[in-house]
Amino acid sequence: MKKITIAIDGFSSTGKSTLAKQLANHLGYVYVDSGAMYRAVTLFAMQNGYIGTDFFDKQTLINSLHYIKLHFQFNGDLGFAEMYLNDVNVEKEIRSIEVSSFVSKVAEVSEVRLKLVEQQQEMGKKRGIVMDGRDIGTVVFPNAELKVFMTASPETRAQRRFDELQAKGDTVTYDEVFKNVQERDYIDTHRADSPLIKAADAIEIDNSELSKAAQFDKVLELVQKASKL
Repeated sequence: MKKITIAIDGFSSTGKSTLAKQLANHLGYVYVDSGAMYRAVTLFAMQNGYIGTDFFDKQTLINSLHYIKLHFQFNGDLGFAEMYLNDVNVEKEIRSIEVSSFVSKVAEVSEVRLKLVEQQQEMGKKRGIVMDGRDIGTVVFPNAELKVFMTASPETRAQRRFDELQAKGDTVTYDEVFKNVQERDYIDTHRADSPLIKAADAIEIDNSELSKAAQFDKVLELVQKASKL
């Protein structure tokens, strides 16, 4: 089968990254977590005091973008590539509820999106890539051979995220996570630059009631069909 570009978009906590990793490992493709890139920029903004609960100095972040160096490095023990910010492994830090609460605001900034989309498009030039995010099928890879749009109820997604954070030892309540999910949904779908929308040719999958195994089998079948075209 020919190598293709697989774009997976959808709402937060729909398991996009988990599915994308599974596909990449099975197919021998490159996996890119575009959300991790936005989270890393958000962490940079937090570390430098550019964003907080009641403020966001967008212009200073924009002026500092040239100081941000991002790359993924494969971790053989974990079986996936981890995010590095200025040569420091920040995989754990970028998954915190604090970063989650600010990442949609940072992702709204057009200059941030431009910088990261350019990097993402460069990564996908040779195909054989699986990338997940919010605008992969609409902006980053509008000509991707397979586009998947993932969704699930807000309650289901909040519970998944809550369980994930609890397992990591984070102190957080379900209500906090549910509020974060709702806020991110609103910002992601209402931002002026590259809002979260389903591409016209994307295949929508509601995984509220789907197991990870059933979801993987369903999407793998779509990959096999797209690879034969």
